[in-house]
Amino acid sequence: MKSTRPAHRCTECGYTSAKWVGRCPECQAWGSVQEVGAVGSPLRAVSAGPVSAKALPIGQVQLAGARAVPTGITEFDRVLGGGLVPGAVLLVAGEPGVGKSTLLLEVAHRVAAANGPTLVVSGEESAAQVRLRAERIGALHDQLYLAAETELSAVLTHVEDVAPTLLVLDSVQTVRSPAVDGTDGGATQVRAVASALSAVARSRNMTTILVGHVTKDGAIAGPRALEHLVDVVISFDGERHSTLRLVRATKNRFGPADEIGCFEIGDGGVVGVPDPSHLFVSRRSAPVPGSCVTVTMEGSRPLLAEVQALVATAGGGGSPRRAVSGLDSQRVAMINAVVERRGGVRLADADVFAASVGGVRIAEPAADLALALAIASASKDQPLPAGLVAIGEVGLSGEIRRVGGTGRRLAEAARQGYTAALVPEDSGPAPKGIRLIEVPDLGAAFARLW
Repeated sequence: MKSTRPAHRCTECGYTSAKWVGRCPECQAWGSVQEVGAVGSPLRAVSAGPVSAKALPIGQVQLAGARAVPTGITEFDRVLGGGLVPGAVLLVAGEPGVGKSTLLLEVAHRVAAANGPTLVVSGEESAAQVRLRAERIGALHDQLYLAAETELSAVLTHVEDVAPTLLVLDSVQTVRSPAVDGTDGGATQVRAVASALSAVARSRNMTTILVGHVTKDGAIAGPRALEHLVDVVISFDGERHSTLRLVRATKNRFGPADEIGCFEIGDGGVVGVPDPSHLFVSRRSAPVPGSCVTVTMEGSRPLLAEVQALVATAGGGGSPRRAVSGLDSQRVAMINAVVERRGGVRLADADVFAASVGGVRIAEPAADLALALAIASASKDQPLPAGLVAIGEVGLSGEIRRVGGTGRRLAEAARQGYTAALVPEDSGPAPKGIRLIEVPDLGAAFARLW
């Protein structure tokens, strides 16, 4: 019996098909399916062959070579789950100019100082340009090697010569493999380069960090298979007008995939921020209407964040405006409706603006109660009591539900000096120094405060 090899492949996600289609069924991209092959040879039986290592009972597998090695950058190690694992392949992606290259150059410098040779290969800048950046951030070291290459074969030659413990490739889209057809930076080339470097990393027990581009929608450029090939996927986010940078792990085979690291970028490079709550909360001498503080959980880290709202009379007789920054617009629309219907606050003929402070993005439902209180406070033009935080999810019927990690959230609020917390019923004991105000629904919350 003869089998047919798929003759068409999607250049975006790698999906294969025996016939051409206009739209990829996997990633829904139009015009990305291209012909790559034809009818293949008959199927052949595969016989047993040599193995790389003998299979062992899982309890006898040695872990010494897979222990995470800290980089010395606490916030980066937090995201990785303790540090860099030998032989692991990491993919770091982010917007242009957000600070990826600067952070990874500092990581390479720390690893070179502690663990031996590291190699940084740049396909976008010359070695002299990278040297200038290293001087600016104080990342010069004799064990830190630089190279500027765009050919995979040249990169592998440098790896053989330097024998690094860490390889940083900036970026994977700029390197091409001469053994594979395809345009530079295309799906075929990116997949081939990543596969080759992954094999070398594991054979040499060398940690490899690949820098990836992103599309205009914020997704990682290249085939979806790229994220499957690597062990860790890290996103580097930050607003251009803000110095705050957030590092998140969206995939991590060696640790938690929901941790967050906070950095501040400046003239001296990227500096970790161990206590970022002060960046997301305004410091005022007196409370103002339309502002409420909540506590969000980023992985295992509680962070204080401020939600602000402004309610103004709609002008021009048209439809009222709804503008959102740093919050989920769909959730804000739902909270608006619940506040009006269940809380008795008229918003139908008013413009409502909602935002988070400091550029942080708040997506979890635990901030619902703080958002509802901020909107009601802005509408009534009455500030909330000083030293108050609000934690809870708001349902469509106005009930306030408990959220996970309430104890850690309250402990962080107490550590930051807050004295009262508006929470759902049965939220547990209060930490020392903070008073709990338990409410069953939104109406009861408004009644207690106003």
